[in-house]
Amino acid sequence: MEHLIFEIGLALGLIALGGLISAKLRFSVIPFYILIGMAVGPHATELWHFDFRFIDSAPFIDFMGRIGVLFLLFYLGLEFSVGRLVKSGKSIVVGGSIYIGINFTLGLLLGFLGGFPVAEALVIAGITTISSSAIVAKVLVDLKRTANPETEMILGITMFEDIFLAVYISILSGFVLSDSTSLGGVLLSALVSLGFMLTIIILGRKAVPLLNRWLRIRSNELFGLVIFGALFLIAGFSETIHVAEAIGALLVGLVLAETEHAKRIEHLIMPFRDFFGAVFFFSFGLSIDPMSLGGNAIWLALAAVVITFAGNFSAGMLAGRTADLSPKASANIGLTILSRGEFSIILANLGKDGGLMDILQPFSAIYVLILAILGPILTKQSPQVFAFLNRWFKFKDRRVPKEESL
Repeated sequence: MEHLIFEIGLALGLIALGGLISAKLRFSVIPFYILIGMAVGPHATELWHFDFRFIDSAPFIDFMGRIGVLFLLFYLGLEFSVGRLVKSGKSIVVGGSIYIGINFTLGLLLGFLGGFPVAEALVIAGITTISSSAIVAKVLVDLKRTANPETEMILGITMFEDIFLAVYISILSGFVLSDSTSLGGVLLSALVSLGFMLTIIILGRKAVPLLNRWLRIRSNELFGLVIFGALFLIAGFSETIHVAEAIGALLVGLVLAETEHAKRIEHLIMPFRDFFGAVFFFSFGLSIDPMSLGGNAIWLALAAVVITFAGNFSAGMLAGRTADLSPKASANIGLTILSRGEFSIILANLGKDGGLMDILQPFSAIYVLILAILGPILTKQSPQVFAFLNRWFKFKDRRVPKEESL
């Protein structure tokens, strides 16, 4: 620990280098953070004072990465609104259910056909179901598609995924992190997780007027201490009852999103989200030995990529049809939300914390890397992808013109 500060500085320099390269190439930054983390670590070397093994600082970097997860989920909670989902209409609920149903079922089948136990199969299904909201949002902005007719459905599905993620991690953490071995014990832990989540949301919403008054704090320093204190206390407490700490952070964000101080909190949190979030992806890469990425992990990842593409495209076409979108716009839905990222990694880490099979982390690393790179490319080339597939499947526009429907 003698040169801890220097090692942390070296790590941050490498993370910044990854960010600069991604900005230069105008590409998603997540794969670069992970790749740079994978390039160093215990398997690396030491050059003069530059110790790229990060042996002494690895535990601290890992802790900073955990904080990054809290800020990512906390900010996600601040951005989410139940009212927005309800206002978006029935089509988003139907489309989101179709998307989750198809991708989760395919992921579960992959796990079982791969010969994995139930717990591992459930983690694999979660990894292959949830898209990266960060990459999706960036792609929509970069390609100037925010005004496209399918964008409302895309954003609606990502919000629907957030709800599914909150419930699923609560149940999965009760199953994976619980010390219970009986079915009754596992179900009890899952019910405790769901009960805790619902209690925080219900009590939090009722306490909004009180929170509005309590948070009228002029001092930015004191305001930040209050927010951070609430975040870490509730996230930490949730972990003690076998609810993932990330869900505790999400719940705090959901509650505070209803207050009149939500924008001020977002402004406060954003730099911490970006900083610690970058460390999180780097620390994930740091924990992966590139030599372990061959064999079964890479074949499992490639199979997952294939079924994810098939599932996403099918789900997009079906969801678009329910919203009366054209086949081309429907294809854009599935291709835009193809990327996987932060949430897949969080679920893989949950499996690691639960002592599940070691293959889950290298599998998720390869899977996320491929789709974080392939997703934006296919989204950009979505007209060509649709044209190619249309030659084979002859998609028909079944929308009824308004004059014909009268």
